Amino acid sequence: MTEASKRETFRGKGKSAVNRNICGRRLGVLALAMSMVVSLAGCQKETVEETEATIPHLVLADETLSPTEADETVMALTPDGPILPSVEGVEAEYTDPIPDYLRQGMRHPVVVQLQERLMMLGFMDTDEPTDLYGDVTINAVKVYQRQNKLAQDGVVGPNTLKAILSPEAKYYAAQKDDDGDDIGRIQQRLYELGYLATADMVTGHFGDSTELAVKKMQEVNELDQDGKVGRKTMNLLYSEEVKPNMLSFGETSEVVLAAQKRLKLLGYMTSEPDGNYGNDTVMAVKQFQSRNDQVVDGYLGPSTRLALNSDTAVPNGLRIGDSGDTISKVQNMLSKLGYINAANVTGYYGEVTENAVKLFQRTNNLSVDGAVGAQTMTMLTSGNAKKAPANAPRQTTGGSSSNRTQSGGGSSTKTSGGSSVPSTGSASGSASSLLSVAKSKLGCPYVWGAKGPNSFDCSGFVYWCLNQVGVRQSYITSSGWRSVGRYTKITSYSNLRAGDIIVVSGHVGIVAEGGTVVDASSGNGKVVHRSLSSWWQRNFICGWRIFG
Repeated sequence: MTEASKRETFRGKGKSAVNRNICGRRLGVLALAMSMVVSLAGCQKETVEETEATIPHLVLADETLSPTEADETVMALTPDGPILPSVEGVEAEYTDPIPDYLRQGMRHPVVVQLQERLMMLGFMDTDEPTDLYGDVTINAVKVYQRQNKLAQDGVVGPNTLKAILSPEAKYYAAQKDDDGDDIGRIQQRLYELGYLATADMVTGHFGDSTELAVKKMQEVNELDQDGKVGRKTMNLLYSEEVKPNMLSFGETSEVVLAAQKRLKLLGYMTSEPDGNYGNDTVMAVKQFQSRNDQVVDGYLGPSTRLALNSDTAVPNGLRIGDSGDTISKVQNMLSKLGYINAANVTGYYGEVTENAVKLFQRTNNLSVDGAVGAQTMTMLTSGNAKKAPANAPRQTTGGSSSNRTQSGGGSSTKTSGGSSVPSTGSASGSASSLLSVAKSKLGCPYVWGAKGPNSFDCSGFVYWCLNQVGVRQSYITSSGWRSVGRYTKITSYSNLRAGDIIVVSGHVGIVAEGGTVVDASSGNGKVVHRSLSSWWQRNFICGWRIFG
């Protein structure tokens, strides 16, 4: 058969086989990049041109097509051969052809693997991955493209996909001349820590001033001074161990004294202002930060000082459920005045402490609400407070003033896929109110670092919902939720129930009825209500029981 006859035969049958072969279905993470290159090299035209230029050499039977003249090397295929060469260990199988390009709104199983890779590299917040190629994934892809000098279009074509899935892919790192929302968030944190001097330097552009600020932060915190924000620098920026460039423990100045006086006026200081930044000041600052939507680090940076001196600063209000050194100090003062037994100085604000505070308030002609606000704190620390009446019994209890840890003992059910799902039951009381608030925000967009009311990240969503039902919880990241300490800790996944906070590796959500969870999902790009799948069980760290 002549070469021309062979080509004529292929026009009727070979063209569809080529297209089917190129749009393969059986892929894994490492095989995915190569298969997409094949797909994009061959499928970007709607038909295979039947010309000598497009098919310079074609034979049938046991002979193979010559490699296409593309920018990248692709594997050779046979028209009558397998869809793709078998790849050992690859189990993912897609019934739908891989699209030539991933664009906004598309759904496909390959997006799950793409999101997993972006999360691992630090370009997306950790979450249960989904098949939706939405805004959050697109923004993560754009940052990856920026870092790797690719066109920042948010579209996943062959070059971008190959770069992301490559074993040599680099982790997230921001550096000079970068632009983006992520740069603005980094600058905001540098400003809060005092490394950027003024708020107008938060521009979203990584210029000279930002690079100098990063280097200074790295110097103070004993990191390599490369001026880039990589994994170590980023993690430290949002940790409680980060050292700021401003007022901190051990300093003595008029600025410290002025801040202490303001903290005292707002009911946060339990000692007299003296201008020295000691333990009392650190505790007062942390308490203020937790009540005023600041990062709780105990440092007087520019953002904290601005909030402290503003007319909208929220005064202190210690109440039932709170814990910490400040609570211990209040309990000690109540004990010395005869309102509570010394054995109940536990650092936990339970019913015993609340009753003692109410008695103190009645005795000292204050509003009786059981909370230690600015007026109550001022009276407690004034030296003029009245002691408990002689006939008044001291408040005592058998255990309501201590934290508890609950583990094991719960029942679970099995999903159809065999994974264990806790029998979370139905919510009642305050837990029901929490879930009602959470569900009212279904569909709100996921935005990294957002704390509501109309957009959230995972920890911002939990923070906002708790505060809406009267639980004064400060904003902390998902890693901070591992050891928040003030609630009943759940160490067994099977013991979770509706209304609990569930903490998994890199993510946090609110447990709902029937083995479900409500959370701000980066994978879905919005607040969702979904099942507690095996992913949650595999990544489970702990839970926190807020109510009951």
